[in-house]
Amino acid sequence: MSAYTIIVPDSNILARVCGTNDCNLKLIEEFLGLQVFAQGNELSIETEDQAIQQQFNFIINRILDEFSVDGSTVTDAEMIQSVLNNGGTGDHEFFSRYSISIPGGVKKVYPRTRGQALLVQKMRSTDMVFACGPAGSGKTFLCVAEALRLLLSHKVNSIVLTRPVVEAGESLGFLPGDLNEKINPYIRPLYDSMGAVLPKETVKRLTDNGIIEVAPLAYMRGRTLNDCAVILDEAQNTTTEQMKMFLTRMGENSKVFITGDPTQVDLPKKITSGLVHALEILRGVEGISIAQLDSGDVVRNELVKKIIQAYENEEK
Repeated sequence: MSAYTIIVPDSNILARVCGTNDCNLKLIEEFLGLQVFAQGNELSIETEDQAIQQQFNFIINRILDEFSVDGSTVTDAEMIQSVLNNGGTGDHEFFSRYSISIPGGVKKVYPRTRGQALLVQKMRSTDMVFACGPAGSGKTFLCVAEALRLLLSHKVNSIVLTRPVVEAGESLGFLPGDLNEKINPYIRPLYDSMGAVLPKETVKRLTDNGIIEVAPLAYMRGRTLNDCAVILDEAQNTTTEQMKMFLTRMGENSKVFITGDPTQVDLPKKITSGLVHALEILRGVEGISIAQLDSGDVVRNELVKKIIQAYENEEK
């Protein structure tokens, strides 16, 4: 059987394509369904199927193109997974168009599924976006990355992070400390997302200077949020009154991203979720977009995707 070979002149880039212990190469092999051989400065596959040859050629060349643009700032496995998730077809142009480059960031953020790419597209094209989906679908992470891009590209002057203070089915009791110490456990996932794409010292500096602000939802009444990117996380735990209050804080030159999972409401049973209500009455309003992610967009451990699918099946 004849071999189809691609030459990679730069040995350092070839090493990145292969990954540590050939971990990236194994992703490509799993996708193609055959072995990829790395020898010298060559990558090759043994097949006479021209469709697979073309797919292999496209995948490797797209990876090489991205490496040549992004240098060491890109996370190799994440970018390669992005190429493979869209089937190794020309659709990767769509994925690349909606990658998020954060000035001073530690990596470029690639949407890893079509649903995630559509979310970024909507954040770029409208000023208010509802990002709904299950745990691990990337909604909060992508909203945080886009907000940081807007801030550090000087499109907005600040970021405001808020979240309803509702326990997940248990009472945490009295929390000691000042306001920031009390709210910090609820905002921690947002800081984790920022720390994944920016140096921690940069996040700390922006927070200490008040450029990144944590604002408990209950304290936002009466404010007008101008020139900022605002993220309301875990919005399924807002009441309808809180959601209306939050949405009407939006000021001039602001972007508002609302994230939540309508299937994980922690409010008392008789209270309507503000997120669920807002999705019903605001759908179709010009200037507002709704991005719906599902279990296919989950990028955590593969077991998380299976767990979510099992719960979805049970509900059906």
